[in-house]
Amino acid sequence: MTDANTNGIGRLEAELRAGPTIDGAVGDLLETFVRHAAERGIADVVFATTPSPVGEITIAATVEGVVAVGWDTDRLLAKLAVALSPRVLEDRSRLDDARRQMAEYFDGTRLSFDLPIDWSLTTGFRRGVLQELATVPFGTIVTYKDLAERVHSPKAARAVGSAMAANPLPLVVPCHRVLQSGGALGNYGGGDGPPTKAWLLRHEGVDLSGRGSTSF
Repeated sequence: MTDANTNGIGRLEAELRAGPTIDGAVGDLLETFVRHAAERGIADVVFATTPSPVGEITIAATVEGVVAVGWDTDRLLAKLAVALSPRVLEDRSRLDDARRQMAEYFDGTRLSFDLPIDWSLTTGFRRGVLQELATVPFGTIVTYKDLAERVHSPKAARAVGSAMAANPLPLVVPCHRVLQSGGALGNYGGGDGPPTKAWLLRHEGVDLSGRGSTSF
C-alpha cells in the first residue's frame, strides 16, 4: 500500500472517530426539530426563501395556504409573529411547490399561480379588492379606478391604492399590474420599489414606453 493511500485511510479514520462537525450536528438537529414541529402542529406559520432576478423573496404559509410574500425577511417574520402567531419556523419542504411556481414565473414558463391562499392578513374592503386583483391575468394592466369599479365602488380609487400598499401577497396577488389612471407606474412596496415594478411588467411583456413612476 502506498504512503498516499495510508495517509488517506488515516485521515478518514480520524474523521470518523471525531464524529460529525458541530455545524453538521446542529443542522441535523434543526432539521429534526422542524420535522417534529410540523408533525405535531407546533409551527403555526412556516417560511422559506427563494432567489429571483429581483432579489431574494420570502414566502410564508399556514395550513390554509400562502399567507405572505416579501423581500425583507426579518420584517415579514416580525409582522407574522405579531399578526398570526410567534410559532414561526423555516420549513423549505412545505413550501417546495410555492418556491417551484415562483421560479417558473420568473423563468417565464408560468403565467399564473396555482396556490391555496390564506387571506388572514387582510379584511373587509381591502380583501375584496385583493381577491379581485388576483383575477387580473399575466401581462395585463389595470388602473386603481378600474379596480374600484370592479368591486362596485367607483369612487374608491384612493382606497384601492391603500389596498395595494398593504398587499401581503405581492407577485401571487399581482399589485404590480395596477397603474395610475394617467398611466404612470405609481409606487411599489416590493424589492427596489418602482424599478422592481417596471421589471416585473416588462417581464410580462407590458410596453412601458412613456410611462412615469410618480406616486398615486
